[in-house]
Amino acid sequence: MKKTDLYDYQLAAVNELRTGSILVGGVGSGKSRTSLAYFDKVKKKKNLYIITTARKRDTCEWDEECIPFCFNCKITIDSWNNIEKYVKVKNQFFIFDEQRVVGSGKWAKTFIKIAKTNDWILLSATPGDNWSDYIPVFIANGFYKNRNEFIKMHVVYKPFMNFPVIDHYVNTKLLEKHRDDILVNMDFKRKTIRHDEDVICNYDKENYFYILKNRWNIFKDEPIINASELSQCLRRVVNSDPDRLNKLSTLIEKAVGSIIFYNFNYELELLIKLCEEKKYVYSQWNGHKHEEIPKTDKYWVYLVQYSAGAEGWNCIKTNTIIFYSLNHSYKMMTQAAGRIDRLNTPFTHLYYYFLKSNANIDKSITRCLKDKKDFNESKYFEDFDEFLAKYS
Repeated sequence: MKKTDLYDYQLAAVNELRTGSILVGGVGSGKSRTSLAYFDKVKKKKNLYIITTARKRDTCEWDEECIPFCFNCKITIDSWNNIEKYVKVKNQFFIFDEQRVVGSGKWAKTFIKIAKTNDWILLSATPGDNWSDYIPVFIANGFYKNRNEFIKMHVVYKPFMNFPVIDHYVNTKLLEKHRDDILVNMDFKRKTIRHDEDVICNYDKENYFYILKNRWNIFKDEPIINASELSQCLRRVVNSDPDRLNKLSTLIEKAVGSIIFYNFNYELELLIKLCEEKKYVYSQWNGHKHEEIPKTDKYWVYLVQYSAGAEGWNCIKTNTIIFYSLNHSYKMMTQAAGRIDRLNTPFTHLYYYFLKSNANIDKSITRCLKDKKDFNESKYFEDFDEFLAKYS
């Protein structure tokens, strides 16, 4: 199969795409190749601009995808951080990679300006959790003049709140029509078989409940001031337990290579210490270090911080990902899992290990992720305080 050849589901998507579409495909489904094939079909002497993650730009992943097509035009590949540089570009073609246009921030506003004067498509594995996530794309497609018009037509806020909180949406049939008009779903059947395993680890119950009862930060020896700090303290007690590291070591030695996702700096310190004590070959990808996957045949470990490396790269050298701790974001967990589930992986069976405890905070995060929702610290502790008041 040539690199420019498409699978049937990709070809079907190319034929369905138009300017303003969101190409939806699971992580590893080949959205990049499909979007380039669509540009090849409709380019009409336009230059190509690809707005992607900083990592995909720096690792030249898109450059490699473009080479087989032999485009005879100017190709510019840059990160979302630099999107404002292209606001004056007109009558060209943009591929917006890895959906970043939710909300009302700088990226969303600049995207709308670019979209109004250019042809474009957007690529996403998870296009939107709620209707508000679609506002910038709906505006860019001309369905609404601006954010205020969308809110007037569809949003009902909760009364008596100190700040706007959406209670529900109205006229949702129209919203569904707009969404269906722009979403192009790739009917992707994976050849891989995914195996998820929860690995239950011990935790220090004495310190956990001391922090919860006294609202005291045992790591700084000072009072806890808000729900976020309380959550971080409880998670640190849970995630730092020696039993978690022991079980992690057992998992590492089951596979030739393991990608390990973590959240916090203290976790990285523990992971590095473990690798050095056990003499595992390791490398890192985070906000400070951008290293490649180790090149060795024995027990290599790739330590990846969620925010820095959950998307925009892939690995077909292993079939194992270990989640040392859970991330609050369902989208982040989905993107992270997709790093090894690629079209060209030589593996049929993929193994995902989720290290967690029986602590209530781990259970609550797990429930949210299973419901495809993000974990909300403030809401969790509101409910927990009500529970304590009722039953204590």
